[in-house]
Amino acid sequence: MAFPTWAVAGFWGLVSGSALLLGAALGYFAKVPQRLIAAVMAFGSGVLISTLSLELMEEAYRKGGLPATALGFVGGAAAYTLANWLLARYGAKHRKRSGEHQSQERTAVQQGETSGNDAGDDNGLALAIGALLDGIPESIVIGLSMLAGGAVSMVAVVAIFLSNLPEGLSSAAGMKKAGRSARYVFLLWAGIALISGVSSLLGYTLFSGFSDEVVAATMAVSAGAVLAMIADTMIPEAFEVAHNFTGLITVIGFLVSFFLSKMD
Repeated sequence: MAFPTWAVAGFWGLVSGSALLLGAALGYFAKVPQRLIAAVMAFGSGVLISTLSLELMEEAYRKGGLPATALGFVGGAAAYTLANWLLARYGAKHRKRSGEHQSQERTAVQQGETSGNDAGDDNGLALAIGALLDGIPESIVIGLSMLAGGAVSMVAVVAIFLSNLPEGLSSAAGMKKAGRSARYVFLLWAGIALISGVSSLLGYTLFSGFSDEVVAATMAVSAGAVLAMIADTMIPEAFEVAHNFTGLITVIGFLVSFFLSKMD
């Protein structure tokens, strides 16, 4: 029995989002070395960068040409950067860090030291919104990838899954050190995983009737937002621990995704 295409889009979005929950479980309950977390983070960054370059941006350019692609790409990065800057002021700057950063940031927020925070009691809402900000553009990519021929790009699914795993792992490890309860951590990431499926579904259904230029710009917006996220959150976490090996591991991740794209 063939399932509707929109349901398939939602399913694969949920699959990729489930890596957040799996990573969170590993980060919260397992004693994962920070160097390994950093290596996986760097690898996931390379995989995502490759996917954005070879799959998303290429398809956006093919559909809408250079102006729509460039405008969407820069616009997506600018929108993410602005939202990320605002969230950092409310205590979510280090939401993907696995070390003591989240604990220190939470203490600062509780003491009212974080600029722009009038409540001064907690940064939980900022963390949740930050997780959404990072996860939604990635999931929309999966739905958009199905607009071309009705089949999901397995390269995109694998890339996002591999990038979500270290994101959930690193963030949950940091949340645990910051004193977050297991209930808080897993409800947060389960919610984000569910929203990932919905975002993928919407990425397909909402844009299936739009012109190629609009679809191209939307693809580029998602690509720009994801690339800005990688540069702002994933690479810094990886470099802080892995240092000189970060570039090499990122390149290996890029190469793996490149091979997958040629086998797709």
